[in-house]
Amino acid sequence: MAIFQTRALVLKTQDYKESDRLIWLYTEKLGKVSAIAKGAKKNRSKYFSNTLTFTYGDYILYRGKGMYTLNEGTIIDSFQGILSDFDTISYASYLCELIDISMAEEESNRELFKELVTAFYLMKNNACDLETLARVFEMNVLRATGYGLNLHKCSICKEPISSADYISIQYLGGVCIKCPKLNGMRVSPAAYNIIKYLNNLALEKSYRVTIPSNLKEEIEKLLGAIIAQSYIRKPKSLETLNFIKRSEKSE
Repeated sequence: MAIFQTRALVLKTQDYKESDRLIWLYTEKLGKVSAIAKGAKKNRSKYFSNTLTFTYGDYILYRGKGMYTLNEGTIIDSFQGILSDFDTISYASYLCELIDISMAEEESNRELFKELVTAFYLMKNNACDLETLARVFEMNVLRATGYGLNLHKCSICKEPISSADYISIQYLGGVCIKCPKLNGMRVSPAAYNIIKYLNNLALEKSYRVTIPSNLKEEIEKLLGAIIAQSYIRKPKSLETLNFIKRSEKSE
């Protein structure tokens, strides 16, 4: 039996049997893991509060022949204040879902773990625009998983470029005026330059950026297409929020 102590954030949960709870953790040391918390559904359980979605804490896990089992958990921040705002809940769920679909089991990435926790503190403190935060986080995840964008050279011929009006989804980068525009999307030069800036921006500095709404939509569409192609499934956490926003615009 192996015992591990690590900081982690609860990505999602699922009820299991009569009183247990399955939890998916993104951990600092082990990467993404799933564990069973025995009796966690009971209100008086010592695992009830530290296995709620979005909870960040110190966890002790042990592993026998099968999956991990939660042995102990100490809350650092429950982030339950996020639940008071639907927009923030939606984006918090989206960041967790993005980690879930992009990271393999037990694939450790301490820097990405730090980025996820930082994003949650930024959301908790209403410190930045949620859409901008999500875009920077998306690009960090893409880069961490081998799908980072090359925006300083043509992704086809490798000639240096300062800007472009087309991004190849196949080759993950800008395309110069000489190369064929296939398997990608057209973007405005303004959107291209913002993407290039965000791609090198530290997550904790995302509050400094103000992006016009029309360019936000353009960038979201592009990164969404890259994410949908790169991972096993397309994230769905923002669908309801985006539907509401579209309905409000059409009224």
